[in-house]
Amino acid sequence: MGILVKGLLASVAISCAFSVQADIETDLTNICHLVNTDDRSGFRKKIRTVEIDYRLKLQDYYEGITCNGHSLVRTAILKNSLGVGTLLVKTLPRNHLKSPEQDGVTLQAWVNQRGLQRNKIAKILQHRL
Repeated sequence: MGILVKGLLASVAISCAFSVQADIETDLTNICHLVNTDDRSGFRKKIRTVEIDYRLKLQDYYEGITCNGHSLVRTAILKNSLGVGTLLVKTLPRNHLKSPEQDGVTLQAWVNQRGLQRNKIAKILQHRL
């Protein structure tokens, strides 16, 4: 009987974890749209909602989000989303901004490779690093 209860509790815990993951994915579905349209207040509300509902900070789930194959900061630079891009660069920890992204290239190296050093967000990033 004790093994059955432990097994039941384990399966409930696993299903709750999948439910939370599905819920957070639903909550983050339009985050790329917010970056693309430079909706700073909507983006701020979205990360605040996730922080309250799931106790996760932006740095906890940042690496798991891509917009057309690019990270949120790269997307903001490419779309020239100054409000959201500035918020991202100022919100994420420096060590996070310095570390290589999913393709193994740091943000600063990516900016240099693309010749985007004159972009305002790239300048803010350079100043922050």
